[in-house]
Amino acid sequence: MNTVKIGTRGSKLALSQTQQITDQLSAVGGFEAEIVPIKTDGDVLTGPLSQMGGTGVFAVELRTAVLDSRVDVAVHSLKDLPTAAVPGLTLAAVPQRVDARDALCARDGLKLAELPHGATVGTGSPRRAAQLLAARPDLAIVDIRGNVDTRLARVPGLPGNPVTDLVPGKTGDLDAVVLAAAGLTRIGRLDTVTEFLSSEVMLPAPGQGALALECRTADASLTGILGQSLAAVDHQDTRLAITAERALLARLEAGCSAPVGAFAYRKGSMLYLEAVVASLDGARTMRVKKATDGLSNVGATLLGIELAEELLADGAGDLADLAGSAQ
Repeated sequence: MNTVKIGTRGSKLALSQTQQITDQLSAVGGFEAEIVPIKTDGDVLTGPLSQMGGTGVFAVELRTAVLDSRVDVAVHSLKDLPTAAVPGLTLAAVPQRVDARDALCARDGLKLAELPHGATVGTGSPRRAAQLLAARPDLAIVDIRGNVDTRLARVPGLPGNPVTDLVPGKTGDLDAVVLAAAGLTRIGRLDTVTEFLSSEVMLPAPGQGALALECRTADASLTGILGQSLAAVDHQDTRLAITAERALLARLEAGCSAPVGAFAYRKGSMLYLEAVVASLDGARTMRVKKATDGLSNVGATLLGIELAEELLADGAGDLADLAGSAQ
């Protein structure tokens, strides 16, 4: 088999997580693999993510690169992957999920409850902002973009940050930022975390902490080495969980500019799904939880749809502008 080309975004985080997956695939399949960085609109454009077209800005170029055979596999952060399928592509593997929680990285070791009144907290996520404000209405949420290191640099004194002066909008100007624990783990910055936010405070984005490996549908066949290798790194419990979460998101017709959190997990013979929809200011929230014993992709999909239907019936569409953020 020729060298398998693995496409990914070019950020430090994307390259780190893709290297781990590439090593696994090549070890299983016995083939050479090459990582090919792909520049996406999300890496080039500036401004709030929700105003740039949402999650798709990170996925379109990678998917195109697979379809036109520049690469054979695309590695996505699952929370960046739109719920709509693309003809000719198959989600061939969902490796085992790592920590799905959000993490607070605050100055002086502070936890969320300990931040001073009116503290400035940076995030580019409406979901995180809404849930932060639901817990602490006094906080001042600051919209931030950039890679993990850039965002961490906004908080003075965090381990690993360069020693620098306060520069408004750039360095040392915030009391805290909220980031995905998975990303911090993958680039070795977990020592910056002052509190892992519990699901009672903040439900993660659907798919957070998980990766998606897409390939051309023809290459997903289990008769080929690549298809067999992808199947070998697929983790069934993770796939069930993200299937439920993404089915909920799709039924709500919600994208990244909607404050929707969801987390599913298998426990024994049951698959549980919990979801939250919030108003952008966090003043109103709806939270529901449901379980199924249907441990199949169909069962997980139905669980997500049923929970979304409950939310919609209770007025979730009025609570948040779901349709306006659909992907």
